[in-house]
Amino acid sequence: MNPRERRAARHLPPEVEATDGGPVAKRTRRGRAPITVDQVVDTALRLVATEGYDALTMRRVAAALDASPASLYVHVVNKADLDELLIGRLCAQIVLPDPDPARWRDQIRDVCAQLRELYLRYPGISRAAMAMAPTNLEMMRVGEGMLAIVLAGGVEPRVAAWTTDAMALYVNAYCLEASIVRARSADGDEWVLSREEMISRMRALPPDTFPHTRRHAEELTEGEGHDRFDFTLSLMIENLGSTTA
Repeated sequence: MNPRERRAARHLPPEVEATDGGPVAKRTRRGRAPITVDQVVDTALRLVATEGYDALTMRRVAAALDASPASLYVHVVNKADLDELLIGRLCAQIVLPDPDPARWRDQIRDVCAQLRELYLRYPGISRAAMAMAPTNLEMMRVGEGMLAIVLAGGVEPRVAAWTTDAMALYVNAYCLEASIVRARSADGDEWVLSREEMISRMRALPPDTFPHTRRHAEELTEGEGHDRFDFTLSLMIENLGSTTA
């Protein structure tokens, strides 16, 4: 099979076998074992963990494997295909509960928190999930699990579908912003301000133009850890059972 056919085969359910037009190329460099898809994904994840997603290129992965970029394309079609493999690998680590109508809100929060922690472990990698068609089987498994949980809460199907999509998008955006702030802080970016500095600047604004910002500077800047993440998820979840579309 050519790379595109192999990519399509990865999207088939396990019980469906794709016909193979011949053995995968077994040529090696200097007698080394052939590169595998798992090795490519492992190497790419290590690069992202240490240098961030912006540093990830096919050429960098090939160099880390001491291989030529062309050898990667035997297994991975392009960068978009690699992105899908990376997100699929992370999604494979998500533990999905049996949907419980009595606990569905806590269950969906937990799934979102699991995804958040995985993305934060690999700075910027949630960008790879943006605008990605959910064809990878592990990504679809997580989507199926999230939908099943919300449906178990008695939520109307269309609302459940759109809400789980919004939750995934929020997790992606939250983690991407966190990775950007962390990178800028590490670089000593002068635009990354402490809470005290933010409050000071807000309270120094002209009172006639920014009365509410000045008055509520504390509220605008408060929140520790993932307080705002939890708050936003609660906005989506708490009254969802009575929502219709």
